[in-house]
Amino acid sequence: MPELSQDAERVRALPFGVAEVTGPSMVPTLHHGDRLLVHYGARVKRGDVIVLRHPFQQDLLVVKRAAERRDGGWWVLGDNAYAGGDSTDYGVVPDELVLGRVRFRYRPRSTARRSPLALLVWLLRSARPVLSDRSASRRLRAR
Repeated sequence: MPELSQDAERVRALPFGVAEVTGPSMVPTLHHGDRLLVHYGARVKRGDVIVLRHPFQQDLLVVKRAAERRDGGWWVLGDNAYAGGDSTDYGVVPDELVLGRVRFRYRPRSTARRSPLALLVWLLRSARPVLSDRSASRRLRAR
């Protein structure tokens, strides 16, 4: 289950904050170590990648895809069907536990490579927006 670093909690008062992904449940969309720009309080729609409090352990922040709206909240799924730790384990997530929407992801830059070319390659490969991809969760069609 991808947990987020507590840095996300410190910037909660601001509309945007940075969080770090740990765990494999959002692979291939997000990987362990990715940094996320989170828009706190943003309106969530089906297909969005969101940050939420774990329903059973509310001091734990997780990142999942909002799969569908149900009575009482959101059904959320990880993009990696084999990792678990989503609504198949804990059910519908109440709206008050949904903190925000992920807008952008980047991978940390290696300090070993400092050339301008290495910086350009890092920018092209490591930084990208996280879009609402309604087809990304193929698991929905399989259920």
